[in-house]
Amino acid sequence: MSKKAAEHHKKAQEHHSHAARHHGEAARHHEAGHHEKAAHHAHLARAHAIHARGHSEEATEAHYEEHGDKP
Repeated sequence: MSKKAAEHHKKAQEHHSHAARHHGEAARHHEAGHHEKAAHHAHLARAHAIHARGHSEEATEAHYEEHGDKP
């Protein structure tokens, strides 16, 4: 795997980890009745998930560039 692809995979993993943490925070705040805080963390989780997807797509493109096996 190219270094470029590997870096994008690592970044995607980091963003997924951050998204998971924010989902946990959102759940805790929601259970406590703090809906504004829950919505804030849910929004952050979504943003991290979107960013992770971008890195996943970049990793795929880097792989195709290196190996030339785009379907």
